Amino acid sequence: MKIQANEETKHAMKIYEHLNERGGNIILQQIDAPPSNWKSAKEIFAEAYQHEQKVTESINKIVELARTEKDNATEIFLQWFVSEQVEEEASADEITQKLQLIGDNAAALVMLDAEFGKRSSSA
Repeated sequence: MKIQANEETKHAMKIYEHLNERGGNIILQQIDAPPSNWKSAKEIFAEAYQHEQKVTESINKIVELARTEKDNATEIFLQWFVSEQVEEEASADEITQKLQLIGDNAAALVMLDAEFGKRSSSA
């Protein structure tokens, strides 16, 4: 999750830099803290998957707005995020499905944790 959080920060900075380059007036506002207590790892990733779907919906709305406004530069810029969201949703869904199969098997959960611990930060 730490690697994922760092990746998401990089994504946010891409948007920030794009807006700044385009002369946008950037006003950062407080957002609600995410939940911090779950019953299981499966519940964490099920919520993460739902959140990725919500992010995809938001990006799609911004793409539509860019098209309506005939802002071709922003529409092109956003295509990277459209593609990235396909990957993000697939990843969260894959982990959720693996956790569903693992159930309460602690040894399998440790193996899955080790597998994801090898992940490196990209983007």
